Amino acid sequence: MTDTPPATSAPRLAADIVAVVREGTGIRLDYTPASLAEADRVIGSIRREHPPIEAVLPALHGFGAYLGEVLARTTTAAWVVLDAEQRGTFGQPFGLRTPDGRIWDPLGRAVQRYENGPQDALHRFYREVADWART
Repeated sequence: MTDTPPATSAPRLAADIVAVVREGTGIRLDYTPASLAEADRVIGSIRREHPPIEAVLPALHGFGAYLGEVLARTTTAAWVVLDAEQRGTFGQPFGLRTPDGRIWDPLGRAVQRYENGPQDALHRFYREVADWART
C-alpha cells in the first residue's frame, strides 16, 4: 500500500477483492452489511487451508478495505489518512474516522479475523463501528 489518498486506494482495494471473490468462488459481495458474513466465510475458508500470513496479507487487506468501504457507504464513517502515531499504532496508512473522532482499523480487523477466527468477525466489527457512526 502506498500513500495514495484513502478515498482512492481503499475503494480500489475493496473492488479488487470483490472481483477476486466473484471469480474464485462465485460469491457476489454487494457492499451491504449482510455481505460481510459472506466475506467472513471466505476468510474462514482461507484460514482452514493454513497458508502463511505473508501469502494472504494482500487479500486480507482487500477484505479489510471492503469492510471499511461498506462502513463508509452505509454510515457516517469516512476514510482518513492516518498520522505517524496512528500508523505506528495500527500499522496501516489509512483507516476510518467516526463523527466522534474515533479512528478504526478495518484492514487490521480482517487480519485479526484470519489470525484469531470468528470472534473477530467482520460483521461484528461493522456493528460496533456502525453504532458509533450513527451519530
